[in-house]
Amino acid sequence: MGVILKFRKRNSQRDGKISTSSMVEYCLLIALLIGSGTAIALMPGTSVDADYPMLPEGGEIVGPAEVIDGDTIAISGLKIRLHGIDAPERDQSCFTENGTAYPCGISAHRALEELIASHELQCKGDTTDRYGRLLAICYRGVEDVNAEMVRSGWAVAYRRYSEEYAAAEKGAKDGHHGLWQGYFQMPWNWRNAPETRTAKRNTPDCNIKGNISGNGKIYHTPESLWYSRTRVNEQAGERWFCSESEALAAGWRSPRFD
Repeated sequence: MGVILKFRKRNSQRDGKISTSSMVEYCLLIALLIGSGTAIALMPGTSVDADYPMLPEGGEIVGPAEVIDGDTIAISGLKIRLHGIDAPERDQSCFTENGTAYPCGISAHRALEELIASHELQCKGDTTDRYGRLLAICYRGVEDVNAEMVRSGWAVAYRRYSEEYAAAEKGAKDGHHGLWQGYFQMPWNWRNAPETRTAKRNTPDCNIKGNISGNGKIYHTPESLWYSRTRVNEQAGERWFCSESEALAAGWRSPRFD
C-alpha cells in the first residue's frame, strides 16, 4: 500500500531558511523512518507516493520504452497513456472484411512495439489519469508516435478528450489501414460492453438496429448515417442489439462507409 508523507514547514522559517530546531526534528524523523523501512519525502514540503513514480520535471521524460498495450507504455517505471488516442484492449477481437475474427488488441500492441522498437522516446505531459498514468504525447525523434498509431490504423482518435488526431483517423479509414481493413468495435464501447449485454432488448441501452439486406447483415448505431431510415423487422430475422460486440458476435457487421 502506498505511503504519502508530507512535511509542513514551521512558522519559524525566515528568509527561506529552516530553523536549527526544525532541522533537528526533521533529521530525527528521517532517521526513524529509514530505520523502519518507510518511504519518505526528501525535502520538507514534498511528498512521495510509493504506488506511482514522481512525475517528470518540466513535464518531460526521455528514455527507452516498454509497451504495455496499444496506447500505453512505461519509461523508467512511469506508466504513460498516449494522449488523444485509444487502441483495442489486449483481449479484444476484431473482424476482417470476410468476417474472420482476429486478436486486434495484440495486433495493436505489436504495431506499437514495431514503431518504437529500441528507440529512445521523448514524452511530454503534465497531468495524470485516474490510474496514475502520465498523459503524454510521445516522440520518436520528430515523429509523433500517437499520430502514427492512428495513421497506421491500429488506434483511433479519442475524440472524447481530443480532436487532435481526427484527420489522421480519417486517412486511415479512407485507406483501409489496420483496424479499418475490416470492422471492429470502438475500444471505449468494447470496454463498456459487459454492462450493456445484460440490458433488455429495444430499450435506450439496446438501440442498435440489426438490418438484413442485399449487402448482408449490417447493424446501425444511433450515430449511423442510415439509422433513422432503418426499420427492424423481427419476423424477417432482423433484431435489436445492446452493444456492438453483441451484434458482431451474432454475425452482423458495421456499415463500411458509415
